[in-house]
Amino acid sequence: MSDTDDIPFNRDFPLKPGVVDEVRPGVRRILCNNPSPFTFTGTVSYIIGRGKVAIVDPGPDNDAHASALLDAVRGETVTHILVTHTHRDHSPNTARLKAATGAIVYAEGPHRASRPYYESEKISTESGADREFRPDEQVRDGETIAGDGWTLQAVATPGHTANHLAFAWPERKLMFIGDHVMGWSTSIVAPPDGSMVDYMASLQKLTLRDEDLYFSGHGPEIPDAPRYVRFLIRHRRAREASILHRLAKGEADIPTMVRAIYIGIDPRLTGAAGYSVLAHLEDLVGRGVVATDGDPAIGASYRLA
Repeated sequence: MSDTDDIPFNRDFPLKPGVVDEVRPGVRRILCNNPSPFTFTGTVSYIIGRGKVAIVDPGPDNDAHASALLDAVRGETVTHILVTHTHRDHSPNTARLKAATGAIVYAEGPHRASRPYYESEKISTESGADREFRPDEQVRDGETIAGDGWTLQAVATPGHTANHLAFAWPERKLMFIGDHVMGWSTSIVAPPDGSMVDYMASLQKLTLRDEDLYFSGHGPEIPDAPRYVRFLIRHRRAREASILHRLAKGEADIPTMVRAIYIGIDPRLTGAAGYSVLAHLEDLVGRGVVATDGDPAIGASYRLA
């Protein structure tokens, strides 16, 4: 089975960089020109409201994108900057926008790992963490942020990163979901930056909420969102089953498992796939289903317990 057979991905996203698209009343979006195998066509920033507005996820360190955002709100006042998480494709442009607007920056907190680093691990730059970021206001799960004509609720959704926050607009039944859920691909969960245990718990949490339209950090909006989230949950459980199926044939390292499980994967994504397998293995070792000698790290070998 291919990596995508069980999820109705939507890769139809014709938005061009720098173009202001009012996708719903009170919701504008602008695409940054930073395409890659990890960012799809680029990072999407959102403008909420009219007159006095909030900007969600200012994007990477990109002067052209900052200028496009500021041009889009010319004649308006940016009162809030909301950051879903601290990867380098989402938060670094915050400093430019704050300097230009004086807006208050809201986020869960600075970047941190989901768990302590093992002795065998060196601090990896693969996750692209923005370690300089500091919000003006730290926001906790369930807290509300109010502006002119809108009130958003913070929804803690750790997993992709430890500090990942979504911002729900309950009155409109929509949510700015960051990278926790994407319509074009599954999200990367790469320990120790990310945690599969946290990620799955956050997906389950979303299925209990009423918002049925998600605006993601990359790619198109996601309608019928709770149903899509249930697809993602089934997909991750199938991935876990594939890992266990491979380990039933004998002990294996992570590259061996990636070759067995991710058929036809873009070669540029094999490293990320390995970390996703590691995230599942951490969970399985924690539950006593899988065993390894020493820490469940990227270079370890694994077997059924």
